[in-house]
Amino acid sequence: MTDPVGYDAYAPKEMAARVENAGIGKAALAFLPLMMLAVLAGAFIAFGGMFYTMAITDSALGLGLTRLIGGVAFSLGLILVVVGGAELFTGNVLIVMACADGKVTVSRLLRNWTIAYAGNFVGAAGAVILAWHSGMLGIGEGAVAATAAKIAAGKTTLGWDQALIRGILCNILVCLAVWLCFSARRVSGKILSILFPITAFVALGFEHSIANMYLIPIGQMAGGGIDLEAFLNNLVPVTLGNIIGGGIFVAAVYYLIYIRPERAE
Repeated sequence: MTDPVGYDAYAPKEMAARVENAGIGKAALAFLPLMMLAVLAGAFIAFGGMFYTMAITDSALGLGLTRLIGGVAFSLGLILVVVGGAELFTGNVLIVMACADGKVTVSRLLRNWTIAYAGNFVGAAGAVILAWHSGMLGIGEGAVAATAAKIAAGKTTLGWDQALIRGILCNILVCLAVWLCFSARRVSGKILSILFPITAFVALGFEHSIANMYLIPIGQMAGGGIDLEAFLNNLVPVTLGNIIGGGIFVAAVYYLIYIRPERAE
């Protein structure tokens, strides 16, 4: 029975239905609103990347605590996406649930992903340009620029297999964060649902394709110039990993647990 005061959370089975319905709505979005919301999401995640870079610069707290603080700072990005309303490719991987149930066609799924991914890239690229010209990287006599360059170098030196696996692990946590948001009835609950999984993926060094659309170019610029090949060598496996992590290990698993048995009955 639902608490009339509204303090209770939705149960996992109810969450599955809400995620599926949200996926149906996302797949039906017209091109223009989908693209504009995707551009916003790319910019929002970039804001999280900016905050993360600043938060860990010149930290004397040690590896673990510095990563923890960086993860909390980066959580800003998904909070803006979920609470503010935007279309993030990595979160939209959860549309796989509605697709598996036959409520969304494969072509509509791929259309949503393509437009969202392109819009996210535009938003992240715009944030790179604005951040660069803002002079933000010069804060601390270039300390922020040095941090940005170090972040980008760490990402672009990953092997293809490492980038793929880190992409899988990342979007398991990102999609779980989005999944948990569907349990919440209040904004505060959504924020808390986001905070811990996102902090965890950042602190653990996992790879998020949309975040890397900001973090790698800005870091490469701070380090001397864009290396497109190195950027793509990270972005391609991380993107594939994000699809596998969210689509298979979250959306498909919860579909099999909560939705498929109900349809079979």
